[in-house]
Amino acid sequence: MPSTLDAGATPESRLTSPAPAEVSPSPAFQLAQASRALWAATLSLMTAYMNNQAPAHRYLLARRISRNFDTLSRQDCFDSGSRSSFTRLARRWESHAEQAAPDRQPARTGLAALFF
Repeated sequence: MPSTLDAGATPESRLTSPAPAEVSPSPAFQLAQASRALWAATLSLMTAYMNNQAPAHRYLLARRISRNFDTLSRQDCFDSGSRSSFTRLARRWESHAEQAAPDRQPARTGLAALFF
């Protein structure tokens, strides 16, 4: 089987020599790969959210997760069912972020709710 590398070439010359012409993937394929990578990163953020108890960190993580789902919901490489699921997840994580917001007043219950 013939090799594309010249047997007499040095390692340095192989680095600077042009590569054989390759077919570049289509923009749609590249977008699909990037979207799948964003989905995997979002799953990692969700794991970090569940493992972190600091309210400020949870707030920031939930906001990022919500934005990622919002981005994913607008990608054509996913079918309409997946996009609608991403939209619902974006709203749900935005709700998580609002609950963890540092300036949010805690809900008053019991007698405190009657007097204040």
